[in-house]
Amino acid sequence: MRDPRQGRSAPRRVGGDGAPDVYCADEQSDVPVDVERWRVLALDVLSDEGVRGWAEMALLFVDEPTMSELNGRYMSKQGPTDVLAFPLDAVDSAPSPGPGAQSKSPDRRPVDPSDHPLLLGDVVICPSVAIRQAPSHAGTGDDEMALLVVHGILHVLGMDHDTPEATSAMQRRERVHLERRHWGGPAPAGFRHVPEPA
Repeated sequence: MRDPRQGRSAPRRVGGDGAPDVYCADEQSDVPVDVERWRVLALDVLSDEGVRGWAEMALLFVDEPTMSELNGRYMSKQGPTDVLAFPLDAVDSAPSPGPGAQSKSPDRRPVDPSDHPLLLGDVVICPSVAIRQAPSHAGTGDDEMALLVVHGILHVLGMDHDTPEATSAMQRRERVHLERRHWGGPAPAGFRHVPEPA
């Protein structure tokens, strides 16, 4: 649930005990990736955005051919892009169709969403595209990777940049997370993607 006054999510709770987790995989060999570093950033951003309880997200690093295939299949665009986000935010609690769905057996109990993690979604990043665009985008390869991790997570949590207002709100949240969790202070002078706060 989005809190419009703050441009961020209200706390999400799944029920039951647990904490968010991020599953990471480096499925490319073009650019060295410190998977654990980006996993920690992802967990920090989820926490700062109010994600609570048993929730899961995947953070994947892929090569250009893989990203091109995903970009074509899901976005109908040619060529590799820097980041794609696939929000899920659901637990399927509907009964399956078929003969078993009609069972009146006393053993059949309704699905309890607290028995399942909240599946937030997947963030897929192409490090070689990130490094190539960094000089004209975020400034450094390191800052570009951090920006893409944050950007993808915000998409998974429901933010978008489909209007000028939504773009400004998303860029403000990106700056907040990067200053708090990546730089530990104000954005460096070379960081061009996110405008200065108003």
